[in-house]
Amino acid sequence: MATGDTTHGTTSSTDVALRENESEYGVAVTASGRRSVAKMYEPDRPNGPFGAVQLARLDEALTLASRETGLDYSVYLGELGEDSRATAEKLHESIGEGATNAVLVAVSPGERRIEIVTGAQAFERLPDRGAKLAVASMVASFKEGDLVGGLVNALRMLSDQAGPAPKH
Repeated sequence: MATGDTTHGTTSSTDVALRENESEYGVAVTASGRRSVAKMYEPDRPNGPFGAVQLARLDEALTLASRETGLDYSVYLGELGEDSRATAEKLHESIGEGATNAVLVAVSPGERRIEIVTGAQAFERLPDRGAKLAVASMVASFKEGDLVGGLVNALRMLSDQAGPAPKH
């Protein structure tokens, strides 16, 4: 067929392929005859005990607690070992220079252990009594099977106990 010629009554293989795939969503046949298929992208699911919504709740609680108090809050979820306090203190130290102004909530559901570690500056604003109240709240929620709810409520309680960030 010469350039500019028109065909009447003939059907190319590409036209047939296009018509066959018209009912298939996301399928196209290119001019070269290659079949191109669009597929939905599904990201990997989070690998852990929390879903995306639960992680968002926890992240929001951490952000708000830190913003309101000026303290740096962290949550550790995992095994703490036989000496849970020593492990939690090592985790807190691993924060680095900001550890003096940080609060770590370490929870080991399998071992049924909760540790709250505060740095020197954080302790001045968040005494043991406030931490004990947060632990009692977490225990109550954990008994009901609400791990995220317990952590979120504890962070709120800790930030309420610490009060607003000091103005300089």
